[in-house]
Amino acid sequence: MSAEGELRSTAPTLKEDPNAGDIEKHSIGVPLESSLQEDFTARYSHIDEAKLVWKIDLRVIPVLCILYLLAFLDRVNISNATLFGLKDDLHLGGDEYNTALVVFFVPYVLFEIPSNAAIKRLRPHLWLSLCMFLFGIITVLQGLTQNFSGIVATRFFLGLVESGVVPACYYLISMWYKRAEAQKRYSLFFSGTSLAGAFGGLLASAIGKMDGMRGYHGWRWIFILEGTLTAVISISLYFAIPDFPEEVKWLTAEEKKFVKARLYEDVGHSMRHDPLTLRSILNVFKDYKIIVGGFMYFGLIVPSYGLSYFIPTIVQNLGHGSIRTQLLTVPIFACAFAFAMVSATASDYFRHRFLFIIFTSAVCLAGFIILLVVHHDTNLQYGALFLAAMGTYSAMPLIICWFTTNLGGHHRRAVGTAWQIGFGNIGGIISAYSFLAKDAPDFIPGRRDRAARAAEKAGLSEAGAIARVLKKVKKEGMYVFGPREPHAPCKG
Repeated sequence: MSAEGELRSTAPTLKEDPNAGDIEKHSIGVPLESSLQEDFTARYSHIDEAKLVWKIDLRVIPVLCILYLLAFLDRVNISNATLFGLKDDLHLGGDEYNTALVVFFVPYVLFEIPSNAAIKRLRPHLWLSLCMFLFGIITVLQGLTQNFSGIVATRFFLGLVESGVVPACYYLISMWYKRAEAQKRYSLFFSGTSLAGAFGGLLASAIGKMDGMRGYHGWRWIFILEGTLTAVISISLYFAIPDFPEEVKWLTAEEKKFVKARLYEDVGHSMRHDPLTLRSILNVFKDYKIIVGGFMYFGLIVPSYGLSYFIPTIVQNLGHGSIRTQLLTVPIFACAFAFAMVSATASDYFRHRFLFIIFTSAVCLAGFIILLVVHHDTNLQYGALFLAAMGTYSAMPLIICWFTTNLGGHHRRAVGTAWQIGFGNIGGIISAYSFLAKDAPDFIPGRRDRAARAAEKAGLSEAGAIARVLKKVKKEGMYVFGPREPHAPCKG
């Protein structure tokens, strides 16, 4: 009998309940079955849970962090390449550069859900390593383009293959960890965005010195070398990326059962082997709270991509040269990484998400307000970029973790995660037009109409909307998205 089959046999009442996989239909303050906690801890008393979680950490998180770091690096390194002559060589005028950025998001948004459906059939290690290899090759091709049409075509296909990465990784992580221990892992994984910014700045400053080598300008070498690195590493990650708990070979049969049991106690049946059909996908969207999850993420995507794509340009317009600009972006993203991990650790410790989201969003908003009203103090403007990045890249994994880990079962997590990431990334289209060439060097319209308003939406307006939703569902006797964890009082 399989681990999941054994679990189903221990809880026939849940098996008969059509809502068994939906934890939002249960009170999260107590286990789904009153005897389940005692049962699974007694049955697997010989297994050290802390050591097992550490074993999972070593196998799951590092490889996914590397994957996401390289994915995001290949996605946003166009901002570094711009400083080394990309626009001039490709004869990009007007808003053509911004259009090239936007094209990426069209397939990226549309293919999120199909991608998460594919991962259930092809297994994570095959699907994710294949996507990684392909976007590495396409990144190399970006370095060989000769005109506007070429860069637009490569950006389109880059968005297509990268659509299979982020929601699949969040989905995979959520199938390994309980909600109370997930935030640090989510934030560490998501910090690939800030690490990519820091790492990308360092790489670009070094690669930029290759300008003219073999007749290629520095921006071409940025794409060629970083894309090659991604493609090579994807081959090794084929053997390292983990599958779902019931499929891996590095856990014993007893450990697999224990992992399934503890997740079952936390969120209910995984329904791993139930087919994901069009009807089951549409059924997920009958719950309005799934729709809310997409808007939660949308609000922070705008400032996030605004920073990722335009921080090098903003810093350069403070009066720095190309190489120095790349180096000055590194501490911004490094501080964002550190702040995100501190926020995540505190959030897990207090078993609370909502107030941490409001606080980090407020930090983001403060940074953009300074950028909006200060135009002549370059030191203060540079400092404001720290606040904007720290708040943005800390709030985003909090929102994703809060939403994703409270979706019960493979179906709801596969569809819900892809929806949240896919719909949220529509904000990338807005951010791509935040800083237009005609608004340089101050980019006042972009700061005012795009970045600042997006930060305000994410930090305050959207948080208030979520609070109203929470108040409504609590009146209905349900708990959605957080922060109540098993065996812990609800703290907000």
